[in-house]
This record gives sequence, structure tokens and C-alpha cells, in this order.
Amino acid sequence: MLKNNYSPLYFLSALGAGGLSVSFFMYLMFLVPHKGTPIATFHFIYEAILKADYISLITVISLVFIIYFSFLHFKLLFWNIQQYKLFKKTKEYNTLVTSNAEVTLMALPLTAAMSLNISFILSAIFIPSLWDYVEYLFPLALIGFITIGYYAIKIFLEYFNRILVTGDFDCSKNNNLSQMLSIFAFSMVAVGFAAPGAMSHHISINAIGLFGAIFFSTIAILILLIKLILGFKSMFEHGISTEASPSMWIVIPILTLLGITFIRINIGLDHHFDQNLAKSSLFMLTSTVITLQIIFGLMGYKLMKSISYFEEFIHSDKKSPTSFALICPGVAFVIFSMFFINFGLEFNGIIDKYSIIYFLFMLPLVFIQYRTVKYFLILKKKFDL
Repeated sequence: MLKNNYSPLYFLSALGAGGLSVSFFMYLMFLVPHKGTPIATFHFIYEAILKADYISLITVISLVFIIYFSFLHFKLLFWNIQQYKLFKKTKEYNTLVTSNAEVTLMALPLTAAMSLNISFILSAIFIPSLWDYVEYLFPLALIGFITIGYYAIKIFLEYFNRILVTGDFDCSKNNNLSQMLSIFAFSMVAVGFAAPGAMSHHISINAIGLFGAIFFSTIAILILLIKLILGFKSMFEHGISTEASPSMWIVIPILTLLGITFIRINIGLDHHFDQNLAKSSLFMLTSTVITLQIIFGLMGYKLMKSISYFEEFIHSDKKSPTSFALICPGVAFVIFSMFFINFGLEFNGIIDKYSIIYFLFMLPLVFIQYRTVKYFLILKKKFDL
């Protein structure tokens, strides 16, 4: 039991495992044919396995990793909940909620939203004929994301209100982008709302989902502008905090979540709101997001190499729960790159699906995914989770 040594950032371990599970689902999403449904479900996956071709092999391997990392996600989630309950009884918790670090509490709704997304994916791919009743599940999903969204807003408003009332925000200790954890959480809620907003055939569910997606993505973008400016200002003045340097990559998963949210919003508007989905807009959107992710990815990597972050916090005995923030960017880049390849390039006829060039575009993603899995397992062993 960690008790007073615990940090809400340990929830990022569960978040990372969940993200890795979703990243392997992308192979099913885009490689398994699923005509008539927006995602690959049990029926299509079962048919793909029976074909006994290379797609079958990819499908089986993906399913194994989805099960493994989903199991780890829920195992680490329950462990974190248990540890957090004990931590709340310590004086260190009272110190946390009166400091800049109070924002780390946003890791709770962030991880809860990931759990809901994973539950939806697991149900779709492992429960036969479930998709026939999916319209009954969408309202339950909306209730879930409304609850998580309310929890996220409650935590953030308490934190933001305290800062504005007391003025005790320590800018000298804000020399990183850890404050953007709140934006990460709101973006995760937004993308969750966007799913029924894009997929439901009932305009009322569609509209509620789209409004929720727009509502939370707007909050995320507004806070993003504030926190990004404040974070870089402090870093320019004081230099980046070595331990929190992985926060430079937090922009990558935020961009992935907002990018997918906007794609789903466009699809939802095409379904019920008389707005024809322009293929060119998807190319522009996915290209812009990928460009920004590459920029922040290179900047963050160069920075962490120059201050020897990996040697100090990954390959040594030194422990920092912030290290788990390294997992989400790798996961997020892989996921959105799949959207870029399929919605940005293949959807516009730039490359052909299942062609050699199609799979060549995927090769770097497989390497990044491999490295992300490797680092996750290193951290899991290091922290004995």
C-alpha cells in the first residue's frame, strides 16, 4: 500500500493499458471489412478469422493484445481506486488539493471515460448480435459520459475557483504542461459523446451526443489556449521540470481525441443534419492533426533526450508516476495515424486499401506501437504493478 506516497498520476498506468487495448482495436476497425456497421463487430471478426488469410492472423493477434491490455486496464483501475481511497485519508492529500498538483485529480474522470470506451469496444467485438440492440445501449453510454463529464467539471471548477479566489497558483512550478491533464480529460469525454452522435440512427440520441461532444471539446480548446500559453511562458522563464518533461507530449493524445471528435461530429451531421460530408475536409483535418503531433513529438523527444530523462526515470531505479505519461502519446499517435491513413488518404482515393503502399504507411506505426508496449511493460515491472 502506497498511502502517503501515492499520486493520482498512477491512474495513468490504467489509462495507458486501456489506450494500448484501443490501439490494437484499430487493426480490426480498419482492416476487417464491416459493411453496414461503423465498427468491426463480433460477426465480422468471426468471419475474418474463418478466412484463414493474413487478415485472420492480424485479427487473432490483435484480439489477444486487446484482451491482455483490457485486463490490465481494469486490474490497474481497481488497484488505483483502492490506493486513492487510502491516500485521501493522509495529510499529503490535503497538501495536494491546495497546490498546483490538484489538477492531477483530473486523471480520475479521464481514466473512467477510457474504461467506458473500452467496455463498449469489448462488448461489440465479443458479444454476438449485440450490435442489433446497440440503439438501446447508446442512451446508457450517454448517461455514463454525462456522469463522468459532471465529475470532471466538478473537480476542475473546485480547482480553478480556488486558484482565482486565493491567487496561490505557483507559476514558478508550472514549468511543464502537466496542467493540461484537465484538457485531456475533457477531450476524452468529448470523444465518448461523439460516438453515439456519429453512429445512432435516432436524431434525438444523435443530437445529444453531438451537443455533448461540442460542449466538452469547446471547454477543452478554451482551456488549451490558456494552459499552453502559461505553460510555455513558465518553461521559457525557468526551464522545464525534468520529472514532468513527458508532459510535452500530452498535446499528442489531446489532438487525437479532438481530431476523432471532429471526424465523428462531421459524420453525425452528415447522417441527420443535411450536411454532406466532404472528403477533402477529412484530408485537411487529419493532415493538420498529424502535422501538429509530429511537431510536438519531435520537440518532446529532443527535449527529453537532452536532459537524459529516459536514463534517469525509465532505465534506472528512480521512480516517478509521471513516467506513465509516456504511454498515451505513443498510443494516440498510432490511433490517429490509422485515421489519417484511412479517412485522410484511402477515403480520398490517394492510396488503395490493402495495397503495398497502404501497409508501408502502417509500418512506422507498428514500430511505435512496439516501442510503446515495451516501455509500458518496463514501467509495469519497475513499479511492480
